[in-house]
Amino acid sequence: MTQIINKGKVEKTFSNQPFIKIAENIVQAQIELQKITDRTSGSVQDKAIKVVQDILTNVSERGDEALKEYTERFDGFLAEPLEVPPDLIIKAWEKTPKTLQDSLLLAKKRIEKFHSFQLPKDITYNGTHGELLGRRWSPVEKAGIYIPGGRAAYPSTVLMNAIPAYVAGVDQTIMVSPANSKGEINQTVLAAAHITGINKVFRIGGAQAIGAMANGTESIPKVDVITGPGNIYVTLAKKYVYGKVGIDSLAGPSEILIIADQSAKLEHVASDMLAQSEHDPLASAILITTNKQLAERLPKELEHQLIDHPRFEICRRSIMDWGLIVICDNLETCVKLSDIFAPEHLELLVEDPQELAKTIKNAGAIFMGSWSPEAIGDYLGGPNHTLPTSGTARFAGALGVETFMKNTSLIDFSKEAFNETKKAVIELANSEGLYSHAESIRKRDSKSY
Repeated sequence: MTQIINKGKVEKTFSNQPFIKIAENIVQAQIELQKITDRTSGSVQDKAIKVVQDILTNVSERGDEALKEYTERFDGFLAEPLEVPPDLIIKAWEKTPKTLQDSLLLAKKRIEKFHSFQLPKDITYNGTHGELLGRRWSPVEKAGIYIPGGRAAYPSTVLMNAIPAYVAGVDQTIMVSPANSKGEINQTVLAAAHITGINKVFRIGGAQAIGAMANGTESIPKVDVITGPGNIYVTLAKKYVYGKVGIDSLAGPSEILIIADQSAKLEHVASDMLAQSEHDPLASAILITTNKQLAERLPKELEHQLIDHPRFEICRRSIMDWGLIVICDNLETCVKLSDIFAPEHLELLVEDPQELAKTIKNAGAIFMGSWSPEAIGDYLGGPNHTLPTSGTARFAGALGVETFMKNTSLIDFSKEAFNETKKAVIELANSEGLYSHAESIRKRDSKSY
């Protein structure tokens, strides 16, 4: 890395070293995309597993005492009390600048409206012989949401997790989030908690916070569902408590894939890639394009936009380690590579994005056209920004209202329906060798009544 003196400022550049990988052919592209997908597996995860298991066991056995010890060790303050007093949450909202209040309320309004359309409908119908069949939806009683701290504050994640729970009709929503060394949670995060009606906020983070919500402690209620992203320790903890509670997903580092043609603007592509890379050194930004000139000019444009960037080091590591450029002969090949990768965020910076979107099979969210940058979806587009990562968009989707609900099947057979189906049930039970299943039908044979 070199330095350039410009008007008295020292600017960092990358001109003396490779900045972003460029795949020379489709085979190499597939290899590099797989490396990106697998970037959190291996020794790092293996080392974290034992740590997480020990933390979960300790929290399960010792409750609040363990939470306070871990908080002091990892976050540097004595968590007395664990809960953020309700008056501080109200004050956080009152101290929030009016323009930011308005922005939070606009985001809340748009997210709530979109998610209100997701409420599933109950199903009931009468079968051929008068039997009543159906499915009834109901919310879980308690939901826990995890809001990361660390490199940035995420009030948007509060909105995206708490609002679907509210729309679903959850009775009680609690929030956990790591505080700084003074024991303080970011003011805007608390303001977002206030307007979304979160019932309790606790200043704890990490695997210990997940263990607390999954098992319950003296201070923290046991919940039914846990949602929200976190680091590898949080993700592994969610994996291990699944079954005790429901979870949304096992989120990995964030990623964006941009498909671009000759209509894409260079500065838009670069800024959208940096908007992803500034999240985390493990975040990934990928361009797949039919425009060779765009691909050749992109590294310099990224360097230019990083001059005096406040999150320079994070972006630098992300782009150098997990950034990628792929040149394809046509958009069909671009789509095939994208579907193999199954990106969390997919931007279509092409002449006809809506038409190309119809051909996409695997993506967490699709952003169509130059006026729909991924940042819109992060904050207030409406659809949820908690999305499948690391290739899981092949089988999973965004967090939604249904995450906080469960369905119950309804079966009410009439005597006629029973008589019409009893022989088939007995045949099927016998085929599985389940004597009492068949016998439970025989005992009800209408001839005996």
